[in-house]
Amino acid sequence: MDDIRLDKYLWAVRVFKTRSDAADAIRNNRVLVNDAYAKPSREVKIGDRISVRRQAVTYQYKVLDLVSSRQGAKNVPQYCLDITPQEELDKLNVPRETIFVFRDRGTGRPTKKERRELDSLMEGFFYDEEGDE
Repeated sequence: MDDIRLDKYLWAVRVFKTRSDAADAIRNNRVLVNDAYAKPSREVKIGDRISVRRQAVTYQYKVLDLVSSRQGAKNVPQYCLDITPQEELDKLNVPRETIFVFRDRGTGRPTKKERRELDSLMEGFFYDEEGDE
């Protein structure tokens, strides 16, 4: 096997849950191969670097070997090396460190007045951060 489709490879190494999810992400320019946008039918070769953007994090992988069938989680490191920088992985913890609104369990949904207060608090927090930069 000397080449395989990009969408099939990303599905096989468990980056995406379904092949159609992989193809959609590639079509929407959330996947780069060797720092260039690609099509789902692009052929992946050993040594290629694949960048996948999911929400705020850009994961990076290096192709170690080609595989066409979906692999178990234990086998994935044989085919794909995760080279995502630690700074990118740290972005996953950012939402937990921001404002957390505590509500007692069983108190139900916020009232309209409480919702407005929460929204104004969140607006002030987000606009202040953008203004400081």
